[in-house]
Amino acid sequence: MSPAEPAWDVEIRPHRVKYFVYIGAISIAAIHIAVSFLLTVGSSGVVFRVQDQIAIIGIGLILAAAVMLLGRPRLRVGPAGMSVRNVAGDRLVPWTQVQAVVFPANARWARIELPHDEYVPLMAIQAIDDDRAVDAMDTVRDLVARYRRDPDAPSAD
Repeated sequence: MSPAEPAWDVEIRPHRVKYFVYIGAISIAAIHIAVSFLLTVGSSGVVFRVQDQIAIIGIGLILAAAVMLLGRPRLRVGPAGMSVRNVAGDRLVPWTQVQAVVFPANARWARIELPHDEYVPLMAIQAIDDDRAVDAMDTVRDLVARYRRDPDAPSAD
């Protein structure tokens, strides 16, 4: 870790979803590869050339890579705030912006409540992970209580 990077107390990633992601990506790639070779078998009136086969394989690999992005979520919590990485992008939410971390009823993942009725989804804590999600929420709530300073609280001056 370089000195410029903040230290993190905990790093949370989804557990079960990565298996679905791997299976899905491998299946998509395998199906596109198989279809590309099977299109040349028999005569349907359409002429498939090598370029078409390569294109179908390429599309399958691009779709598989897109599915792999679903296994990317991560939540890091530390003195600097909460670093949230979902499918695309990484966002650092400072403690001054964090109002609460909640897991709404019937939701697939948790979220950080922000001022003005805004929120940031936490795809790293997913309902499908059952007990791991409960443990992760307990850990995150403990760290939120430790780091978040209530702006309405009287100062100790």
